[in-house]
Amino acid sequence: MMNGQCLAAEKTNKDLVNPFVHHLELTTTYEKIKAGILTVVVLPVRLLVIVCLLVLAWLLACVGLMGLSEADLQERPLTPWRRTVRGVSGVVLRCMMFFWGFHWVHVTGRKASRYCAPLIAVAPHSSFFDILAVLIIGDCSVVTRTENLDVPIVGKLINFTQPVYVWRDDPNSRQRTIKQIIDRATSSLDWSQVLIFPEGTCTNRSCLITFKPGAFYPGVPVQPVILRYPNKLDTVTWTWEGPGVLKLMWLTLVQPHSNCEIEFLPVYRPSEAERRDPKLYAENVRQLMARALGVPTLDYTYDDCQLVAKSNLLHIPRSCPALNIYKLRIRLGLVRNQREEKLVREQPELLCSKAEVGVTCEQLAALLGVPTDSTLQELFSLLQPDCSGRVDLGCYLTSVLMVDRTHSGAHMWETAFHLWGDRGRLSPQQLAALLRLTQQLPTERSIDVPTDQDGVISYSNFESFMKMRPEMEWGNNNNARPKVD
Repeated sequence: MMNGQCLAAEKTNKDLVNPFVHHLELTTTYEKIKAGILTVVVLPVRLLVIVCLLVLAWLLACVGLMGLSEADLQERPLTPWRRTVRGVSGVVLRCMMFFWGFHWVHVTGRKASRYCAPLIAVAPHSSFFDILAVLIIGDCSVVTRTENLDVPIVGKLINFTQPVYVWRDDPNSRQRTIKQIIDRATSSLDWSQVLIFPEGTCTNRSCLITFKPGAFYPGVPVQPVILRYPNKLDTVTWTWEGPGVLKLMWLTLVQPHSNCEIEFLPVYRPSEAERRDPKLYAENVRQLMARALGVPTLDYTYDDCQLVAKSNLLHIPRSCPALNIYKLRIRLGLVRNQREEKLVREQPELLCSKAEVGVTCEQLAALLGVPTDSTLQELFSLLQPDCSGRVDLGCYLTSVLMVDRTHSGAHMWETAFHLWGDRGRLSPQQLAALLRLTQQLPTERSIDVPTDQDGVISYSNFESFMKMRPEMEWGNNNNARPKVD
């Protein structure tokens, strides 16, 4: 079993590997006593040296970047003297990792030159400590999300590698990123090799999730590099569900030493079919690396990480239609541009309009400003309780905003009611439709929540109903289910 492997909490016909969960606790008395002693004796010394070395590396990066604009960094490689400074900065950072406890990094295989492999694909990506791969490989440019550049000190060090930027939440940036990778990989200039973590997010190394195909578009040879952390106590894995950065740093600092293995696999040269199909190229490289690691491949993506986070935040089932709609909206760029939020703000009457007849798929596409493609059609089918070919626009907008705007299950329902302005009320049918989307309930005509004289449900009545049903644990339990008549 790979270090960090974990079983998913959900049960189906067989246990599933969940790559986004990591549990880390000091379970034995010996581990707790050792951690306590080293926290007092070793951690302060290590931390002081690490900070000094990090600042020194940052100062070197400042010198190396002096006089260069962002445009300069993207248009041409660094001059020899700047590369020398970058190399020295890398040595300083490697010394820093020594004091983190990574005294020895076991390296097997040989790194290929840029002319043999312009791209380097590193997996599995499981930790910020994966910087070890960047330091061991040496002269390389990383593909990184733009948010990392805002991190104090670290952002400057990343910028010194002349990175390829990724705007995760901007679907229009995808083509720019791909073009930049192609230009770097095929350029006659002496660019550094481009290093990618093709999974795009951290996992617990129990499997290899879907490789993003963007880096494989150039169709040039790639050298796969695999990472292992064969430690008894896994203090490096950083996933969506698990210990935070400070806990991981602390527990790593109080280990006598930590092990890391880096294996360079032979250069992979794509076939003609793989050059024509980047997704096929990425998948074949993933299968090769999975076999070398001895782990399975699972078709999870970064979007699934966002769904896990949203599900945990709102305490709703991960398989409910509302979260599947959220995932499809990510693909369509609606989460990023907040299209539905703008529609409701500028045309609040849309929440109530067309509720009787609904809207067609084409009308929904026009309102959202997206093409009528397979992704929108899949979203449209999730919204349909029947095969009428129309959906309730108000129900759709309400379900979207109650998921997007809120940070807890209880607040989610308060938002749903208050979206309807001064009315602040829902019909039993509308409430049942929202429950279908968020709680996977079958759509029925009414539920046993008290209604007002005009037959609608106010939030105060709904809140009272929730309090009268404490066993349902509204907003606190994925299995909460109100009764539908």
